[in-house]
Amino acid sequence: MKNYLILGGTGKTGRRIATRLAAAGHEVRTASRTGGDVQLDLDDPATHAPAFAGIDAAYLLEPGSVEGDNNPPRLAAVVDAAVDAGVRRLVLLSAPGADHDQHPLHATEQAVRGSGLEWTVVRPGWFAQNFSEDFWLPAVRSGTLALPAGEGRVPFVDAEDIADVAVAGLTEDRHAGEVYELTGPRAIGFGEAAELISAASGKPLQYLAVTPETFLEQQIARGVPRPAAERMTHLIGLGSTGALEGLTDGVERAVGRAPRRFEDFVVTAAATGCWS
Repeated sequence: MKNYLILGGTGKTGRRIATRLAAAGHEVRTASRTGGDVQLDLDDPATHAPAFAGIDAAYLLEPGSVEGDNNPPRLAAVVDAAVDAGVRRLVLLSAPGADHDQHPLHATEQAVRGSGLEWTVVRPGWFAQNFSEDFWLPAVRSGTLALPAGEGRVPFVDAEDIADVAVAGLTEDRHAGEVYELTGPRAIGFGEAAELISAASGKPLQYLAVTPETFLEQQIARGVPRPAAERMTHLIGLGSTGALEGLTDGVERAVGRAPRRFEDFVVTAAATGCWS
């Protein structure tokens, strides 16, 4: 049995990782600013050392930055606290392109990779669960998915796969020093995604391609801060360019199997009633 600290323990990946580790008999602590088993406020250094006391390995993420806001990286001090506490291993949730120095997560990756600890970096593409748990769920429930993605296709990756890879990185020695780019097994358009969701849920859903300007205005009108709305518009707009269609073998390299299909994701999600 080992002790693990999971940042974002109630999020799409964190809660799945925590569940897997606990089921395997490990001690798991979830950490967040206001909830979780222990308090860890990225902006309050006094909370860092206590959170890592007795921890063997930790799952880290920059809150928000993978999901589209422009917050500056704040994990460097947390990484230092992990080193000082004697943590052996870190797994970082990052994003594609973070090897470029202008990427919002580049500095965070460098802090983890330069920590002197064993590390694994996980770079998933767009989550399939964005349709069922987060960004696009209200739109799906409304029956109209209006996005500036044109006819572009995306190989959506299942958060279950991300969790499996992260757990492997936390618990298995062979993943030290690896960077895993994660995608689903094939790229699909938003129109096809809407059709699959509709078939699984039994509810009508249409995809409506809108301009970036229209989407940006809609997000701001809904109360999304302009910087976050602009970044979200930019990221989704990349889908219209074909830049996100590429497939990777990260899931297979990490856990020895093919990634989950979007067709299976929609059946599983529909069974939870999330689209009812």
